[in-house]
Amino acid sequence: MALHLSYFAWVRDRMGMAEETVEPPAGIENIAALIAWLAARDGRGARAFADEGRIRVAIDGRMAGPESVIAGARDVALFPPVTGG
Repeated sequence: MALHLSYFAWVRDRMGMAEETVEPPAGIENIAALIAWLAARDGRGARAFADEGRIRVAIDGRMAGPESVIAGARDVALFPPVTGG
């Protein structure tokens, strides 16, 4: 299952790219597992996802949590908390 990932703000900077398409291995079924897999792939992922509690996620444009299932998703966006005024 190919999955398009979009990275924003400091997540993008730490990953060294704005987007990529990946094929997560079997067993990667939710956001928490996806983030753990991305963190374990290489040093860039380890830096970007060192504090996974600070990462926000949207699946196909809808906010999602760690237990959200990625089956059938086309795009997962990963970004830091957004603040504004």
